[in-house]
Amino acid sequence: MIHRSRRSSRRTERGQVIALLVVVTFGLIAIAGLVDDGGRALSARARALDEAQAAARTGAQQINLTLLRKNGSVELDAAAATRAADDYLSTTGDSGATAVSGDTVHVTVTVSVATQILGAFGVRTLTLSAGADASAIPGSSRSAQ
Repeated sequence: MIHRSRRSSRRTERGQVIALLVVVTFGLIAIAGLVDDGGRALSARARALDEAQAAARTGAQQINLTLLRKNGSVELDAAAATRAADDYLSTTGDSGATAVSGDTVHVTVTVSVATQILGAFGVRTLTLSAGADASAIPGSSRSAQ
C-alpha cells in the first residue's frame, strides 16, 4: 500500500514543474519589461522637461522693447512669447502647449514612447508630460569693474 500512494502522488504532481517554470518565466519577462521600458519612459520624461524649460526660456526672452526703451519696465510681449515657445517646440518634434500669464511663460511638453517589451502585455505606448516656467526679469544695470 505504501508504494501505491507514492506512485499516485507522483502522477498527480507530474507537470507542476513545467507550470511553475512558465509562471516564473512570464514574471521575469514582465520585470524585464518594467526595467527596460520604465527606463525609456524616465529618459523621455527628462527630455520633455529639458524641451519645456528651453521653450519657456525662449518665450521669456520676448520682451516688449518699446516699453523697455520708454520707461525701463520689463514686460513680456505675450503673442511673441507664445510664438517663440511654439516655434521652439516645433523643432523638437514633440507636442506641447504654451501659456503666458503676466511676466511668466509656462510650457507643457507631451511625449509618447513606444514600448519594446511591455507591448507583449498590451501596453503599446507610454505618454508622459513635463512642464516648466520661465519669467522675464530685469537685468542688472551695474557696470563690470
